Amino acid sequence: MSNPEKTVTYSTENTYLTKNELAPKTKNVWLIFHGIGYLSRYFVKYFEGLDTEENYLIVPQAPSKYYLKNEYKYVGASWLTKENTAIEVNNVLNYIDAVLEAEHIPERVNLILFGFSQGVSVATRWLAGKKFRCKLVVLYAGGIPNELTASDFNFLDFTATQIKIIYGDQDEFLTPERLKGEKVKIDELFQDQAEIITFKGGHEVKPEIIAKLLE
Repeated sequence: MSNPEKTVTYSTENTYLTKNELAPKTKNVWLIFHGIGYLSRYFVKYFEGLDTEENYLIVPQAPSKYYLKNEYKYVGASWLTKENTAIEVNNVLNYIDAVLEAEHIPERVNLILFGFSQGVSVATRWLAGKKFRCKLVVLYAGGIPNELTASDFNFLDFTATQIKIIYGDQDEFLTPERLKGEKVKIDELFQDQAEIITFKGGHEVKPEIIAKLLE
């Protein structure tokens, strides 16, 4: 007897976080995707060095929550897994669409896309799928999904969009072999226009680097 796996479509609800105020003085709107194990309200603390009047932060929340370290005390979250990835990617992109629709971002501001660790896979899939015009794309300590190709990013105007790749020189998840593969991928997808920034350290967020990204 077979056990067919079926699907259904239903409505769901999820939170997201914003920081500062979207006002006439706002110059930059950040769309920020945290890494695995985070909640948005904790991840946003890394961005406290940004000017509060000029920067408005939108931090979506990964939907799949779980207890960390089997202590049933602290909660983390994940964007995607290898299980039913295509369905989950579609769900996440629909969620991001809903967030942006709710925020009513004015065209006059600079959109900055930021992904850390697992958030890089979400950020790049969203960018490739929605083709938003961004002032700055920051891919921090994460891998770009293998299904993405150069044609997915042909819409980018590299005179108007900066691409910055950031990682620590002791990041335990970025082996020399993986870094080599990612470098080939980055050069192909972004036509050798990406700036690579390294720092001394591991798989960690450096607030001082974030604070200087707009300089």
